[in-house]
Formats: sequence, C-alpha cells, structure tokens
Amino acid sequence: MQSNNKLKIFNDPIYGFITIPNSIIFDLIEHKYFQRLRRISQMGLSYLVYPGAHHTRFHHALGCMHLMQKAVNVLRFKGVEISKDEENALYIAILLHDIGHGPFSHAMEHSIVNGVSHEEISLLFMEELNVEFNQTLTLAISIFKREYHRNFMCELISSQLDIDRSDYLKRDSFYTGVSEGNINSERLITMLNVKDDNLVIEHKGIYSVEKFLVARRLMYWQVYLHKTSLVAEQLIIRVLKRAKELSRKGVNLQASKPLQYFLKREIDISTFDAKALSLFAELDDYDIISAMKEWQNNDDFVLSNLCKMILNRDLLKVKLKKNEISDKKIEFHLDRVKSLYSLTTDEAKYFVFKGKVTNQAYHQKKHNISILYKTGKTEDIVKASDQLNLKALSKPVTKYYICFPKEQ
Repeated sequence: MQSNNKLKIFNDPIYGFITIPNSIIFDLIEHKYFQRLRRISQMGLSYLVYPGAHHTRFHHALGCMHLMQKAVNVLRFKGVEISKDEENALYIAILLHDIGHGPFSHAMEHSIVNGVSHEEISLLFMEELNVEFNQTLTLAISIFKREYHRNFMCELISSQLDIDRSDYLKRDSFYTGVSEGNINSERLITMLNVKDDNLVIEHKGIYSVEKFLVARRLMYWQVYLHKTSLVAEQLIIRVLKRAKELSRKGVNLQASKPLQYFLKREIDISTFDAKALSLFAELDDYDIISAMKEWQNNDDFVLSNLCKMILNRDLLKVKLKKNEISDKKIEFHLDRVKSLYSLTTDEAKYFVFKGKVTNQAYHQKKHNISILYKTGKTEDIVKASDQLNLKALSKPVTKYYICFPKEQ
C-alpha cells in the first residue's frame, strides 16, 4: 500500500498553521479513537450560555501538540537536553492526554460509568494503542503516569503551568468571546526553563504568569462554573442516571448500541474491560443528543422533562449563594414540586437539588510555579510577585447552589 504524505498542516484559528511533526503522530491522529474527539465538545453544554463554544477536544489536542513543539524548541535552545525519543513521547502524551473524555466531556464520569475518571480511560486507550503501535507509546505512557525519572517532562503534561492549560484557557476564551481568559501562551512558553529537574519561569515572565493565574480564576467563575452551564451539566448527569435507573428496571429505552451497553450495566474501573473500552470508543455527543430527542417523548415524567429542559434550553432555576443551602429550603421546593406534578420524593429530587463549586486558581503546595532569577535562585510565584491578589488567588473559594423548577 502506498504511504500518503504524512507531513500534513492544519489551519488553526488560534495559532495559524500547525504542522504534524512525524508519521507516528500522523497515524495516531488518523486513528478512529482520536477522530472520535471531533465529536466530543470541549466545553460540554457551555454553548447554551456562549453560543460560539462549539469547539471540540480534537481542536484542543492539536493545539496542545503545537504548543509542546514550541516548548521543546525553547528548552533545547536554553541547553536542556531532550532526546528524539523523549521529544516524540512528549508529543504523544500531550496529544492523547484527553482521549478518554466521554460525551459532553465531564458529564459521563458521574453518570453512566461509576467513578471512572477520564484520565483513567485515557490511560486505557493509550495502553490499547501501544499494543497496536508496537510498543512505541511506552515512554509517552510513563511520562503521562508521572513515572518517568525526568520530572519536568511530567510537569509539561500535568502541573499548574502545563501545556494543557496554556491551550484551553486561550482557546476557550476565543470561542466563548470572554476576553478575560486570553492569555499569552506563547510568551509563557518562551519564558520556560528547567532548574533542578523542575519547570520554572524566568523572572522576566512573571507578569505573564500573573495574567495567566488571574485569567484562570476569571474563566472559572465566568465560564466553566457559570451557573447556567452548571445546571445544564447537572441536568445531563440526571438524564443519564434516570435512563440507567429505568433500563435496570427493564424499561426498553431507544438508544445507540454503545449507550445501551452502559445504561444496562454497572461499570466501574474493575469492570472496564476491553469490550467496555471498544464500546466507549463509539460513544460521543451525538449518541446522547439523539437519545434525548427520543426520550423527550417517553412516558416517564422525569426522563421526558429532563430531556426537554436541555433540548429546549428551558432549564431549572439556579441560585448561587455564599453560604450553605439549608435542608429546609430543599424541603420547601421538594414539597412544592411533589404536589404540583404528583411525584414521589425520589422523583422530585431529580428537579430539586443543591451542591457546591470550588475554585482555587493556584495551589501553593501542588507542583507550584517557581520563578527563576538571574542569580539562579528560585522562588514561589506568590512570594516573587508584587501583586497582592496572588495570595488571594491561592485560597479556595466555595459557592453553594440550589436548583429547582421555575414558578409555573
């Protein structure tokens, strides 16, 4: 079979032209597991708030690979030794870091699979691909699992200043139109260096880091934890939970074969076998949307109404508070919903619930961001910065929410 030209170029709205560095990366991008990411939205249901937020995990993964190419060039230029194999492994690890995301990104982890994180599923996919690609992913997997002896490489994949964040903040800001998140990821990467096997930022890049942390905080409250996105994600989790509950009781719900498989079984990490993985690889946003279009006409009041709420963007009312929501408030709304729609308490709980969201823009104790001075000394960004608000950014902020149906 004649080999096609594998040095393709993608045109990206954020960075312009992205080149594929070698044929193994090309083959991984071509693989059906990776192509599935074209059908997984990067920001779940955030497009219900920001109509432009229809970009996918596929966009994001390619953007990350592009930034990793820049990072490797910058570090080599500064005298950090990175072998050809290590370079390739970094590209593979960052390209595949999100391959385990299910439909609507995070909603799956809390509904049709039981406490299995997307990172665990990404790892299962990578191990499967490693067999298919004659063990060429072994080093990438070692870096992804933070087992590789060169710590700074693991930090490029996952830390508080990793390549993942450098892409998604800039990309999500672009597609939502929320300019507060627009960070200068290329300047940040240009300021990278390595000291004592840890990633550091050179002192002249300090303001870029400050901007990055402030942007992260603003994007969380304005976009990722926006109350409408929050209630939409909670509703989709409840749609899948209700569908699973009915399926387990023997109700035959119309859905694609892969979705049926997960609805009828209790899948956790111990039962996530090769069959579950191959069926998970066939699941994407479209399975869920088409199922909801069927289920909105179902006889079950809970399932049909939850689906209609999402499809028609007629969501529950949501209130964000600084203090915890009292059980009394929940009881009040539960009683109202029960009498209004003749529901049992368990059914009403699908429409009345509370929860909390926490945002911490910077964790001082977790893979902290260090600033490198010309003298060779390093210092944590909070101490190095003359910005008073960085100290505030390293404190967790918790907000409490309550959701209930709008007044009829």
